[in-house]
Amino acid sequence: MQFSREIDPFSHSIRAYGPGEITVILPHEPAELQDDLLPPSHRHETLHQSIIITPGQLIRDWPPQHFEDLEQGHFQVFAELRPEILLVGTGPQLRWPEHDVTAHLLSHGIGVEVMDTAAACRTYNILMADERKVAAALLMI
Repeated sequence: MQFSREIDPFSHSIRAYGPGEITVILPHEPAELQDDLLPPSHRHETLHQSIIITPGQLIRDWPPQHFEDLEQGHFQVFAELRPEILLVGTGPQLRWPEHDVTAHLLSHGIGVEVMDTAAACRTYNILMADERKVAAALLMI
């Protein structure tokens, strides 16, 4: 599924999601922009493993590769990233992780929304474009 939306050239965004892959648009460096115009094409990368994405950071190879692998330790990084909201993409279908897996994030003031990965990709782009402090933890499988 291809997404189209105004893209902040300095933020990570999601270009497309399909079964087993996410295409991420990589941010431009300020030196790449001239006269406030975007270059003709954005740099992008297609990933085939679980990732964490924020407007300012892309973490490739997030350890859990399957929904069944999720554990509380996989979410410790978000206490450091401090997003307002964390979107958890659970793969091709919506599945709810055990409450204790993400409950500690609430003590850090981080809201958690769980959805299938396609919905998490779309929601991430919307919240990122609205300049919200958002992070997405996206499982492929």
